[in-house]
Amino acid sequence: MSTSIAPWARRIKKERELRGWTQRACVERLRYETTRELPEQSTMLDQWKRWEAGRVMPSAEYQRMIASLFGSVSGAFFAAPRSPQEVLEAAAPGSDTPELLARLRRSAVDQATLESLRLTVDRLCSDYPVINAHQLLTEGRAWLARLADLLELRVSLTQHREILSLAGMLALLVGCLEQDIGRSPAAESTRQSALTLGTEAGNTNVVGWAHEMRCWFSLTQGDYRTVLTSAEAGIEAAGNQSVSVQLYAQQAKAWARIGNQQRVEIALDRGRELLEKLPPPMDPSHHFVVDPSKYDFYAMDVLRRSGNDKLADGLADEVLSTSTDWSGRLVAPMRAAEAYVTKGVVAARSGDLEGAISYGRQALDGTRQSVPSLVMVSQELGQVLTEQYKNEQEAQDYIEELRSLAERVA
Repeated sequence: MSTSIAPWARRIKKERELRGWTQRACVERLRYETTRELPEQSTMLDQWKRWEAGRVMPSAEYQRMIASLFGSVSGAFFAAPRSPQEVLEAAAPGSDTPELLARLRRSAVDQATLESLRLTVDRLCSDYPVINAHQLLTEGRAWLARLADLLELRVSLTQHREILSLAGMLALLVGCLEQDIGRSPAAESTRQSALTLGTEAGNTNVVGWAHEMRCWFSLTQGDYRTVLTSAEAGIEAAGNQSVSVQLYAQQAKAWARIGNQQRVEIALDRGRELLEKLPPPMDPSHHFVVDPSKYDFYAMDVLRRSGNDKLADGLADEVLSTSTDWSGRLVAPMRAAEAYVTKGVVAARSGDLEGAISYGRQALDGTRQSVPSLVMVSQELGQVLTEQYKNEQEAQDYIEELRSLAERVA
């Protein structure tokens, strides 16, 4: 009876073949890129063949080396699919909302109340990728108002700081949702409030994410210099926290659009090296946590922008595969949408108009969208269609759909 090859083994082979490398060349590159002493070449080649066949899993050290060789992180390359039980165990325990509201009405602010509030904020942040943006925005604003009321009460200094931190995190979420639905001025105002709350609380994670949001907003507006300066400010504030990984990714995206490939690679390498050192996140679905699989999403964007179609298309497949959970439910629809755009751009460049339109429409059909980001990446597909298929009616119809989407954020 044949056994299926592990996903990590299939990916090792796929990444090698996408680059046109032989197994021997991969072994030579491993030897070149590490300072540690490796076994002799023939032994390493046999080891590589066993890895690629899925007969033995690389050690943790070799996992990091292999992922680095292909410009990724071990957490994305060698992540095992999570079982339903693991998903349930990783989820933050739900708070008893009616009891929590009753305590807040009684102005009962103790540690149990703050812990329930923290779980509520975490739950809202984890709902971000899949819950309707308008619905989640209404709920987020309601809880933010309750937290603001708590700040008026007589509480200890420690409690005051924790409430400020929770309000800052919730303000970040509200600002992201406002941006997603095209309310950019409101989103920027809320982002500034989050920055103030994080600063007052001394919460460098909130401060870092507030700078990251400015990077994101500026990127969608084509203001790449602000992306770079805001990223530097965020990294300086947050240090070696996971938000800095995303800040390096925003730098890479900006440099890719400016056209400086060397800077792109430096930014991606810095983010990859930091992410490799961080522990796996307890809840990868939390919007303000950088999970390892997101690194492929970052790299996909810059590879598409640089015209490296083969590798971009391969990473788009990886992004799509990690955008569903064990049950087949789409858990990262916004990432999936950008992956479909990437595949559409690659198809259009290769002369496949039908495939390009099909992928493009899959990107636009999602019910959970970040409209400014989707407009930004979809314009790349629209540009290729305009340049290569300006006389094709199907291409013109799709470009018109893009114009309608862009009007929502104009």
